[in-house]
Parts: sequence; C-alpha cells; structure tokens
Amino acid sequence: MLTDIEIAQSVELMPIKEIGEKLGLAEDELEFYGKYKAKISERAMERLRGRPDGKLILVTAINPTPAGEGKTTTTAGLGQAMAKIGKNAVIALREPSLGPVFGIKGGAAGGGYAQVLPMEDINLHFTGDMHAITSANNLCCAMLDNHLQQGNTLGIDPRRILIKRCLDMNDRALRNVIVGLGGKINGVPREDNFIITVASEVMAILCLAKDTVDLKERLGNILIAYDYEGNPVYAKDIKAEGAMAALLRDAINPNLVQTIEGTPAIMHGGPFANIAHGCNSVRATRLALKLADYCITEAGFGSDLGAEKFMDIKCRMAGLAPDCVVVVATVRALKYNGGVSKAELSTENVEALEKGIVNLKAHVENMHKFGVPVVVAINRFGTDTDAELKVIDDCCKELGVSFLKRAAKAVWSWQRLSAE
Repeated sequence: MLTDIEIAQSVELMPIKEIGEKLGLAEDELEFYGKYKAKISERAMERLRGRPDGKLILVTAINPTPAGEGKTTTTAGLGQAMAKIGKNAVIALREPSLGPVFGIKGGAAGGGYAQVLPMEDINLHFTGDMHAITSANNLCCAMLDNHLQQGNTLGIDPRRILIKRCLDMNDRALRNVIVGLGGKINGVPREDNFIITVASEVMAILCLAKDTVDLKERLGNILIAYDYEGNPVYAKDIKAEGAMAALLRDAINPNLVQTIEGTPAIMHGGPFANIAHGCNSVRATRLALKLADYCITEAGFGSDLGAEKFMDIKCRMAGLAPDCVVVVATVRALKYNGGVSKAELSTENVEALEKGIVNLKAHVENMHKFGVPVVVAINRFGTDTDAELKVIDDCCKELGVSFLKRAAKAVWSWQRLSAE
C-alpha cells in the first residue's frame, strides 16, 4: 500500500498557471511562488467583486479522536467528485501549522487520493504566510518591550502585558520565560510567554480582515496591556499597526494550489478552532465563491466548536451563509466514542458503535438548528463491516439525513436536498 507522500510524489502536477486559467484568472493576477504555487492578487479580487456568489458547502465532523475523522480528505474528495460530474468547484482550506505536522498529527492537505498538492511544500513553509504572521506578532512584542526600555511614557504595567510572543512550532520550554535579563541595555526584566503562531490574535485578524485597510485597523485595536491605572493599551498606542501590516503585505493574499486530480484549491490562514474561529480566511472564501459555482470549505474540530464558530463568527462578519453542511464521521471514531481502545478499532464491534453513535446524533442535531441541509459522510476504512455501516445507515434514517459512503454521492445528495 502506498503512503500519502508516495501517492503525492507519483502525481504529475499541472502548472499553477493552468489551474488559474481553469478559474478564469489571468496570468498577471497571479504572483508565482515557483511552478506549482501562487498567490492571487488584489487585482483579481477587485475585478471579481461584482460577480454573483456560488454555493457554499461547509465540511465539519464529529468530535476529534485519535482514530481520525478526515475533514480535509473529505473536502478534497468532494471537490474532485464535483469536478468529475462537470461542476465548476473549488475547495477552500486552512494552511497547516508546523507544530501539529511535526507533532505527528498529520498535515492539513488530505490523504490518499484526495490530497492537495504540493503536499510537502504546503506542510512546510508554503508561501511564507506563517513566518509573516510570526514576524508581525513578534514585532509588536519587541516594540512594546522597547517602549518599556525607553521610559514607558504610557505607564504600562509589566505585570499586565497580554500579548505573547509566538513561534510556529511546539516548544513547551518557551511557554513561560523571563525576558530582559542581562543588564540595563537588554531591557526590563519581566515574565513573558510564547504561544504557537496559529493561536495568535494576528492570525485570527488576518483571517477576518476584508482588505489591507481593515487589516491595519484591526491590528491597531489589539489589546496588548493595561497601564498602572488599569486603562487598556492597544497596539496603535505604541504605533505598531503600520509596521505589522507592512509585514503582512503579501500574506493577506490567498494561495492557489491543486488537488491530485487538478481541482483548484485555495489555502489561506489557519487559526485553531479551540482558541479562535478555526476557519480559512474570509478573503479566500469570498474569492472562491466568486470564482466557482461551488465552494467547499471546512471548519476545525467538531461541529460544536469549529462549525458553530464558522456560523456565528465568520458568516456573520462576512455576510456568508452555507447552502449545505457535511458532517464527517468514521466507524472507527464512533467505536472509540463507544469505549473501544485504539488498538481494537479494526475489529467489528456493533455494540460499541451503537453506544458511540450518540456523538454523531448530537452533531447532526447541532447543525440542524441552523436551518441548513445536513449530509453525513462516512470516511470509510477497509475494516468497516456491512453490519457496522448499517448501524449508521439506520441512525441517519432516524435523523432524516442522507448517509454517504463516498464523496460522489455527497454531491448528488446536496443537489437533491437543495432542490427540496
């Protein structure tokens, strides 16, 4: 059996210029990062602004387990399936963080024959967006510490500094540190912290900003500290927002790549859903809706976290409304929820599945409250048995939703549900 990387390396990629042409993008609307990656320029977004939006499909999942669910794999598979039946589709995804990638979680580029490529580039430095966000965040931190060093005219209380430095890597030794040691020339000693880049407010801001002007304003409104009298101090008070926005000049533009089958994929931003809204950028989703008849995107974690934030934060702020929600589950994960250990998940266990399926029910019911058609998609493994799949089929009939075992049927079901 081929590994994901072996499958990815066996594919002959299309030049990214040709992927752009599929979407109607001119060569001068792309900023090339090699042969297979590009950023889509502001010029393209301005040209497309008046075009009507396509349909928006949100992919979410049951609660994450060590068994894996496969939101990105399903999203890529759906995009490829829709292209197979002649639909103009594009997928919109988040960029992966180096922390989870090297933490053996796996990347955010799908798997098997439903991957986004070039997978190695995407999972490593990609187009440098993560580095730009790290730099912008840490520039603000450096300016704040320099303000303390140069006399602290704002009266900032070093014990009430809120903004943290960041690094796009798991490094527990830097979670709590002391900075400013080494004498007067090296700053004011104080406690400080490092967080992972995707947990930074700069990342969340980049993914919610409409344009460069909006980005700069949002950066300026970051609450960075309190003064000795308890008054808030913002990034704009130390005049950091201009330089931060300059560092994000290129990072604000979405990235264009492709799936294994040449379906266009826009990847941009990557805030975690447990501390931010867990979705790709507003700019990327809006652009995808202008470029295609169908935009398939995803939200992090389970529907009770990422999908709710997608609905309550991203959709409200950006004026978006999904036309369909796909809830991804696996037999393995549902058995894990039913009490089966990870080592025993390949063995048929209908009883455990019947116990764990309450998790799926809760997520479907959670999505129904938004008044959007819901489809359950099973990311099927070779060890799944007919008896186990029947349990899910019966559950979905009880809930009144379609139960799908492969992406091509998900497309058909969405069209049928929309027609109804």
